[in-house]
Amino acid sequence: MTNLQIFLDIATEAALAAGVVLQGYLGKLEDAITEKGRPGDLVTAADKASEAVILEILRRHFPEHSILAEESGKIGNQDHQYLWAIDPLDGTTNYAHQYPAFCVSIGLLIDGAPQVGVIYDPFHDELFRAAAGLGATRNRRPIHVSETAELSKSLLVTGFAYDRRETSDNNYAEFCHLTHLTQGVRRSGSAALDLASVACGRVDGYWERGISPWDVVAGIILLQEAGGKVTAYDGTPFKIASGRILATNGNLHDNLSKALMQVPPLLAWQ
Repeated sequence: MTNLQIFLDIATEAALAAGVVLQGYLGKLEDAITEKGRPGDLVTAADKASEAVILEILRRHFPEHSILAEESGKIGNQDHQYLWAIDPLDGTTNYAHQYPAFCVSIGLLIDGAPQVGVIYDPFHDELFRAAAGLGATRNRRPIHVSETAELSKSLLVTGFAYDRRETSDNNYAEFCHLTHLTQGVRRSGSAALDLASVACGRVDGYWERGISPWDVVAGIILLQEAGGKVTAYDGTPFKIASGRILATNGNLHDNLSKALMQVPPLLAWQ
């Protein structure tokens, strides 16, 4: 068994265990919901309990690996060859309202590149898995991106960062612009699920700003293994630290990139 397969299997074990935790807390949080300091940026007891389960499993199997987790932050040398990026509950606001769009996301960077990813949606019992060269699956069956090649026939998905109230660079103008050019733009509230939706062909493209590594590492390798493409908005190589991502089925990529870059800055929300 290759190392990537081992990493994938352990990440799957951790994601499924965390999913059980999330199901157990769903609808039972009562007052165990707080803000991290920015309006709308929520954290719950479920986030923390889910992350604790994931960390225990990863540390037990890979004690030498480093970790970047949404709630616990940086653990170990962040320049280590193996760095796990963990979001124990992507879609916390949805979860707090019992809106069924949330998941566990566990990705592994090897020498800075996404190589392994697991995304688990416990509400719908959907398990997305991928590793470099091993393909992408949904509930153990292969998935592939859509064939849509025209923006006018596409369905897209996006999101809005927590600082959207504080900056004019808030994605509102891009959302309106692309809504007019496509068959529609959706907003799920979970970046990891958005990438999974592109990977399995439910939507044709996704873009977002203000994202963190734990939001997208797993989804990037999932999408790439499903035949999709990931770059910066302008089509240059994606940089995780940039916080901006463009992800598509590949066929739409250039046109969607051009459309994003054509949004006039002065259209920014007032």
